[in-house]
Amino acid sequence: MKSFFPVLIAEDDPVSRRLLEATLTKEGYEVVTAENGHKALETFENRFFPIVITDWMMPEMDGLGLTKSIRRQETSGYVFIFLLTAKSSKEDIIAGLEAGADDYLTKPFNRGELMARLKTATRILELEESLKKANEEIRLLSITDVLTGCFNRAYMDETLPKEVKRSLRYGRPLSLIMGDIDHFKKVNDTYGHQAGDEILRRFVACLKNEIREEVDWIARYGGEEFLLIFPETDFERAMLLAERLRLKVSEMLIQHEERTISITVSFGVTCLPSKQANKDISYEEIIGFADEFLYEAKKAGRNRVIGHPVKCAQ
Repeated sequence: MKSFFPVLIAEDDPVSRRLLEATLTKEGYEVVTAENGHKALETFENRFFPIVITDWMMPEMDGLGLTKSIRRQETSGYVFIFLLTAKSSKEDIIAGLEAGADDYLTKPFNRGELMARLKTATRILELEESLKKANEEIRLLSITDVLTGCFNRAYMDETLPKEVKRSLRYGRPLSLIMGDIDHFKKVNDTYGHQAGDEILRRFVACLKNEIREEVDWIARYGGEEFLLIFPETDFERAMLLAERLRLKVSEMLIQHEERTISITVSFGVTCLPSKQANKDISYEEIIGFADEFLYEAKKAGRNRVIGHPVKCAQ
């Protein structure tokens, strides 16, 4: 069944309003109506409508005022606006188009003309949706590590400074965990690079399964080294998380060809506490602390978690 974009109708004449609503509803459109421009704008601000049909002459706020108000707003997509009017002079039509309308219909409207113009609007809106989807796919490719599916270093360099800035500004904790698969070179040399790639994919999948979706995130820092970012997470909680992740990874059994491979991971943990005196600290410095504690974990025998809050590391 074909789906239609929802339509908002602003029309002060009750007969015309009901006729428009009945015509479009019969064709399969979801229709919401308002009796003047102010109420239509209020409805639009509470819910996005890709198609708006507005009468020109209305009390309180006319069609031109409604059109200009909608165009001033930031919306999640394009809004195709029709002006419905008894005015037929070229000057009036130009004024309506210059106000931001995309098309116009003269009163009394012709059903066939209305449906044909709505089909044109639908084609334009569908093209916009396709373009947005393609752009989003390109954006995701640009910030995603191709092998593992987590974020890449470019995304980390762009996003982590914002996380640090937010943490410092609002006095909220931010924890970082740096993880590195133990003896990964030996695994690659023993089982081959294909096995190494599969291990990296499974490792990241394991981590993703244990963190909060759309809150925490993972970036590939380089090679077999990954950075996990936990907003609104204090140091004690981060240490518990790292230990849980370490155990989960150590329990993984990875099948490659006829062999079963197991791995371990070392973690370095650090945290910007909720009360952080040093407001000038950079995200590179914080990563440096996590990396330092990771090195200590490796030095202490691997397959372990070592960390300190930033204030303790200074």
